[in-house]
Amino acid sequence: MSSLNSNIAAVMKQAVEQCKDNKGGENASYIPFLSSVPSELIGLAFVSVTGEVIKIQDADYKYALESISKVLTLALALEESGADAIHTKVGAEPTGLPFNSVMALELHQGMPLTPLVNAGAMATVSMIEATDKEQRWNKILDFQSELTNSKIELSDEVNQSEQTTNEHNRAIAYLLQSSGRMYSEPMEACDVYTRQCSTLINSVELATVGATLANGGVNPLSGKQLIKTENIPHILAEMVMEGLYDTSGDWAYDVGLPGKSGVGGGLLTVIPNVGGIAAFSPRLDPYGNSVRGQQMIKHVARTMGWNLFTSQKH
Repeated sequence: MSSLNSNIAAVMKQAVEQCKDNKGGENASYIPFLSSVPSELIGLAFVSVTGEVIKIQDADYKYALESISKVLTLALALEESGADAIHTKVGAEPTGLPFNSVMALELHQGMPLTPLVNAGAMATVSMIEATDKEQRWNKILDFQSELTNSKIELSDEVNQSEQTTNEHNRAIAYLLQSSGRMYSEPMEACDVYTRQCSTLINSVELATVGATLANGGVNPLSGKQLIKTENIPHILAEMVMEGLYDTSGDWAYDVGLPGKSGVGGGLLTVIPNVGGIAAFSPRLDPYGNSVRGQQMIKHVARTMGWNLFTSQKH
């Protein structure tokens, strides 16, 4: 391990030690599976652009990917359709409202605005080129596996838990159809979107996704070019604007790095040209972001001096 990576590992261990006793927040309760995850779990992982892996404590624990899946499917849609199509059909603006807001659609004539809220994520799913629902689902699942350099699988338990509680998303899907912003059969898109959120991932695998985004679209563990280099800035921009829901602006102000959270307790952060860091802890703040995950990554980023907006006097 290089001296830099030894330093990163020491800072990560310090972050976990500082945060593990934080009892703030609570598990997501509206999805039964998520409420049953042991709330004291805590993990942190880093994967560099050259393929070094550092993992601390519960970094191998598998949890539901949830809304972080929106970033992966956005990347696939960009590869297939290009940035202009995503910008025109889905958008690239923060909504300023909760991730499952119906009002956001109504205020903008049915335009989802961003692929990282539920409406925009379902519209993005509907854009994936496929002849039927199963082909669309398998393309998304295979792409998750490619990005993580692992065999990602659907959790039937999570999926069942989600499919039986997604009435709100079904309503949003029909609203998208009514405004011409749904590009497949709406219930098929809603079903596939729910499945993509119901796969299981660990923090090393999630950090590998971050490292791929940090490495110009090349997965540093497999060496495969999975995302065109020109698509990376669009993905990272979306993450900065909407990656942590209502607190995305606070995250940009305090941390200054692209991030994406999920109500399963995962939090992905990308340090361009350096690597990806992923935290996991299931206790969430009121907006759906991991309390200890934010605290851990904030400590590591500040200690290491990682911030996109840092500049120096010349």
